[in-house]
Amino acid sequence: MNNSSILKVTNLTKKIGAKKIVDNVSFDVRKGEIFGLLGPNGAGKTTIIRMIVGLINRTGGHVSINGFDLDTNFNEALNEIGAIVENPEFYGYLSGYKNLIHYKRMSRKEISEEKLRETIAVVKLDAAIKQKVKTYSLGMRQRLGVAQAILHSPSLLILDEPTNGLDPSGIREFRDHLRMLTEKGVTVLVSSHLLAEMQLMCDRFAIIEKGKLIYIESMAETTNMEAASKRKVTFTVHNSEAAMQIIQPFIVEGMEKLNEQQFTISLDYQSIAEINKQLVQADISVFEIASVKKTLEDRFLEITNSAKEGTDK
Repeated sequence: MNNSSILKVTNLTKKIGAKKIVDNVSFDVRKGEIFGLLGPNGAGKTTIIRMIVGLINRTGGHVSINGFDLDTNFNEALNEIGAIVENPEFYGYLSGYKNLIHYKRMSRKEISEEKLRETIAVVKLDAAIKQKVKTYSLGMRQRLGVAQAILHSPSLLILDEPTNGLDPSGIREFRDHLRMLTEKGVTVLVSSHLLAEMQLMCDRFAIIEKGKLIYIESMAETTNMEAASKRKVTFTVHNSEAAMQIIQPFIVEGMEKLNEQQFTISLDYQSIAEINKQLVQADISVFEIASVKKTLEDRFLEITNSAKEGTDK
């Protein structure tokens, strides 16, 4: 992945009266990645996005989009952004195509008919683009919103809670579209409180809590444990009670029976093969060995609880 930054946010702050809604937030989003802003409702995610796209004023801090400073090169910076903040709105009595034509006429950038057709194909609305938008499903409206947002070839696509209201099929379809866009060079900043969905969608994420950025990590670091570290491992065998008695002398901690065929142990990577060897030599049939990977939800709760404990002290 290209490490050049498309979006740089530095010391972003928003005050309303004496209260800091966003408190000194800094992060960058790299070219071609999907970067997630995570946090509970009211954490400040939407306020951050509204400041980045220039919808509300900043109390402090700087925003740079593809090298253009939002203060000194406002128009150029905004030309680099496509955004869906809340649900996209369209003229229901017009077709999807006519809605896009209307937007095309308002764009600061010249948009060719070829680019329009290409964008419609990218979001897979070819078959429905001449139908009135009022006949569209919510998923189709979301895709039309993405088409509108990327029509002027922005460097950065910003999405605030984009999967709200979508069914599981629509969410998966939307996620696949985002991944396809990044393969075409678009960078995506997306905010959500749906952790399971963000785990499938994002390359990196930042956690926002009470207006503060408290953590940044790659999704690979969250879900993949290092070989040297201990992880919970589930063994599926023909008799879990017998298996646990055989390996009891080798286990110091963390062994737990789940059912008649399964038990878990806390092991480092190298010990997994040794435990399997002991079971096979004792004539215990081993059907499956599976590491229990940490989920984004596990990591989120771990980080936010740790931060909460730190402030309580």
